[in-house]
Amino acid sequence: MKIYKIIGLMSGTSLDGLDLAYCHIWEENRSYKFDIKASKHIPYAKEMELKLKDAIFLTADELLQYHNSYGTWLGKQAKIFIDEEQLEVDYISSHGHTTHHQPQKGVTFQIGSGQHLANESGLSVICDFRSNDVALGGQGAPLVPIGDALFFESYDFCLNLGGISNMSFEVEGKRIAYDIGLANMGLNYSTRKAGFNYDDGGKISRKGKINPTMLDALNSLDYYDLPFPKSIGYEWFVEKVVPIIEATNDSIENILHTSVMHVAEKVAKEILRNSKKTEHTVLVTGGGALNHFLIETLQAKLGDTVLLVIPSKKIIDYKEALIFALMGVLRITHQINVLAAVTGAARDSSSGVVYLPS
Repeated sequence: MKIYKIIGLMSGTSLDGLDLAYCHIWEENRSYKFDIKASKHIPYAKEMELKLKDAIFLTADELLQYHNSYGTWLGKQAKIFIDEEQLEVDYISSHGHTTHHQPQKGVTFQIGSGQHLANESGLSVICDFRSNDVALGGQGAPLVPIGDALFFESYDFCLNLGGISNMSFEVEGKRIAYDIGLANMGLNYSTRKAGFNYDDGGKISRKGKINPTMLDALNSLDYYDLPFPKSIGYEWFVEKVVPIIEATNDSIENILHTSVMHVAEKVAKEILRNSKKTEHTVLVTGGGALNHFLIETLQAKLGDTVLLVIPSKKIIDYKEALIFALMGVLRITHQINVLAAVTGAARDSSSGVVYLPS
């Protein structure tokens, strides 16, 4: 039985930092198994957080320079992690950080040069998982559903509350998934404006009240009416959501409370719309799973027939890094890791580019 020893790297739209998960992944009885042996979260310094957030405004040559330097930085962090934990590693599988995502224009870009990462770490690297799917006419997102299907198939729905909310589920033997809409991206934008890193456990939002004008504006965003497959990126947030937040002259408590109500309402609507049984289980991961007020609000909107399952903190924090490790294993073994039923591409694919150190 071959055990792949691989580090998954993930930087998401919430911009809270880099996640590293050292995983053992193997196939047993035609089913994939995993063990997260070690993990590490590296918060972004304020300067890096701002540079990643504003990368969509860089010129082409500035963006490519940052692509290379960020790749080198990723390699350094991986090497430090390996040395600290004395790890035996076969590969690094990196999501990079999405700076541009406009699949309707055939464009998606995740910075973090694979060659620079490989050279700095001294290990083979698999990255750039989205480009091939976009070239095949797909959204290039979401990618996590392959891991939902192979690792977490016992749940009726897999819900991720990261910067963006997305979910995946099975319909007649096919995995369906799409970005629902907002989650922590809006919440974090507002808390950071108020001088907080995030709303710990939803304590601030719990104190607020609904701002009806803001809630109506968020609920009326055109994206929510689009059919799937569909996905959103930071550009959509800047263009469509930031103006609503900025136009809302209210307390931070009320703005966050309203944002939570919006997220819960839209997520609950999508889960209930796709519920086919009398009882369902929903695995909830991503930073939003730790926002107690959001989870309580969502559970109330779902009612008694849908149970939200909050897993261990390690799974909450490192599920995406784990699944990108799996995607790397599937790429190395020439197996499908991106699902056309999810992205809308012309066909399933084994995506990702392999870089060797030199």
